[in-house]
Amino acid sequence: MPTPAAHGFRMPPEWAPHDRTWMAWPGPNPTFDSEESLDAARTAWADVARAVSRFEPVTVVASPDQAAAARRRLGPAVTVVEQRLDDAWMRDIGPTFVTDGRRLTAVDWVFNGWGAQPWARWEHDARAAAFVADRAGARRSASPLVNEGGGLHVDGEGTVLLTETVQLDPGRNPGWTPERVEREIHQRLGTTRAIWLPRGLTADYGPFGTRGHVDLVAAFVAPGIVVAHVQRDRFHPDHALCQETVKLLRAATDARGRPLEVVELPAPTVTEVDGEPVDYSYVNHYLCNGGVVLCGFDDPMDEHNARIFRRLFPDRTVTLVDARTIFAAGGGIHCITQQQPRVTSPA
Repeated sequence: MPTPAAHGFRMPPEWAPHDRTWMAWPGPNPTFDSEESLDAARTAWADVARAVSRFEPVTVVASPDQAAAARRRLGPAVTVVEQRLDDAWMRDIGPTFVTDGRRLTAVDWVFNGWGAQPWARWEHDARAAAFVADRAGARRSASPLVNEGGGLHVDGEGTVLLTETVQLDPGRNPGWTPERVEREIHQRLGTTRAIWLPRGLTADYGPFGTRGHVDLVAAFVAPGIVVAHVQRDRFHPDHALCQETVKLLRAATDARGRPLEVVELPAPTVTEVDGEPVDYSYVNHYLCNGGVVLCGFDDPMDEHNARIFRRLFPDRTVTLVDARTIFAAGGGIHCITQQQPRVTSPA
């Protein structure tokens, strides 16, 4: 069966115009293992939804038994639709949208709980992408690749960033080669060049980590320009990794043959919480129409990185939202949002 790329579809960059943002509402599950942590998560998710809704429509998917509470918490500016969920990471459970400019297609990756993690449940989340695709009026393109949206980032001009410990994870895609992964991703997203990073941040391999999502490490912010997480503490386990990542990116060329410009985003000064390492990263931002929603950590580096984003996006409003509660559950602002690109006519 022809894939989206064969019909001229591609994944636009995140800075391209959106029709809306999709999110998922936290419900009781192993990620939020107490009423206190669940309540804190709902506050954090609602803060992000309201921040994004200043710039574009937001639709939040909530389990039917959670929908009324979600509507009260989110307010009238955010639309709530009902569908059973297991968790609340829309970037990973939702579809990856591609478009030919007029029509919308939703790539539905196989989701298996970030490599069948022992605590994860995904009976309902595995069907979330199909539900969102239907609500968005998009054709669905089912991929055999086990993958999550946080495991890739594109420049909209043919280049995709990947990490070896995600798409080549034996818990996700046993037996797949880099060449097979690249072929599948290119056919779904319309990309032609993959840049592989070796691994993700150290704390992302903890109990609730993703085993290396790229959206904590590096992200395109314009054609030929990437932001990269940099840990300047030479005693931190991510210090050498970040040096290797930056070196690799600066030696890379994109799909159009351009060498990449790398903008370094210094890590927050906080590296541990309650004795456990954290993977706080400003790379994990979200671009919406006219805005940048940036992870904040009540840290001196918050404003430093906000200034970097203001220089990168002078025509957008940069909004810092406290993301510590989101990171405590295993991700960041980018991980709980998913863009639906703007099209000129319905699918």
